[in-house]
Amino acid sequence: MNTRMRRAAVAVAAGAMAVSLAACGSAEEAGGGNDSTASAAKGDNIKVGLLLPENQTARYEKFDRPLIEEKIKELTNNKATIDYNNAKQDANLQAQQVDTMITNKVDVLILDAVDAKAIKNSVQKAVDQGIKVVAYDRLAEGPISAYTSFDNVSVGKTQGEALLTALGDKAKDGQIVMMNGSVTDPNAAQFKEGAHSALDGKVKIGKEYDTKEWKPENANANMEAAISALGKDKIVGVYSANDGMAGGIITALKAAGIDVPVTGQDAELAAVQRIVAGEQYMSVYKPYAPEATAAAEMAVALAQGKSLDSIAKDKVDSGSEKGVPSVLVPVTSLTKDNINDTVIKDGVYTAAEICTGKYKAACTELKIG
Repeated sequence: MNTRMRRAAVAVAAGAMAVSLAACGSAEEAGGGNDSTASAAKGDNIKVGLLLPENQTARYEKFDRPLIEEKIKELTNNKATIDYNNAKQDANLQAQQVDTMITNKVDVLILDAVDAKAIKNSVQKAVDQGIKVVAYDRLAEGPISAYTSFDNVSVGKTQGEALLTALGDKAKDGQIVMMNGSVTDPNAAQFKEGAHSALDGKVKIGKEYDTKEWKPENANANMEAAISALGKDKIVGVYSANDGMAGGIITALKAAGIDVPVTGQDAELAAVQRIVAGEQYMSVYKPYAPEATAAAEMAVALAQGKSLDSIAKDKVDSGSEKGVPSVLVPVTSLTKDNINDTVIKDGVYTAAEICTGKYKAACTELKIG
């Protein structure tokens, strides 16, 4: 997208954003209603609800939660109260957690939906009680006030292009398997769209799966089925929508004696180590700090009755809402060649964390650290 660099500047310029939030906006600008004056009167003494979708993917507990909580505290001079819960991939549980947030009278809710469609009624209930909702990472349906995520179509395109680079001339020699994410996650559809835009017409897709709940064991079973259906000599590569599934896929490939490039997403530590070892070709590095910063800034602004104009420079349409104020963060293709310049440089991992035991020799060869 031609606004990518502008989006990055908006998302990363945390200090400038924090200063800009000092200016109050109108109730209409804040996505407001009659409660904006009361919200503004709260000042820094606000209550923020934070609901994350699952704990199987390492990012949510290790990065997203602490980054969001730290930024909220910074923006409110440590006066904000944060109520947190994790749905553990259970949409019904998450709906109950929204009810609890309403009962606890949070001023604003940051919500990463397990099921973007199923959560719609819960979002409406919260809004009916005067609680603004910021959709985080996944575009929840219902009357949300703001949204932040990565450029998800670009994520899939980045993965697809990387796989084609890895395949080179072999793209014409066989078939790939596509392992997409869960159908309940709107991001998965966007990843798929982006991947197909890169892959279609350039490589034959032998088998394609939508993986239930993004679970590695389901990806493993799907991969075993694909190997049986296509034959191990016919598979030249695998598109995996994320790193967790890539782990399950690679286990199945190894068991069948197949060594082909596999993509991923999230730059999980295990995936970075697999990349170092040559078992996984790439991952998509998504810098969580700017996403978390944007969510925190939008939530605090909404809770205080302030404008989002200086924060959210983009507009996104969900399945039920049009023109949602948004911050979209660009991504980077992570391969063995740029580990130093991405996850190590940004302090996500240290070289010591990556280069343990059996990975030391490969790390030395790649000059990691």
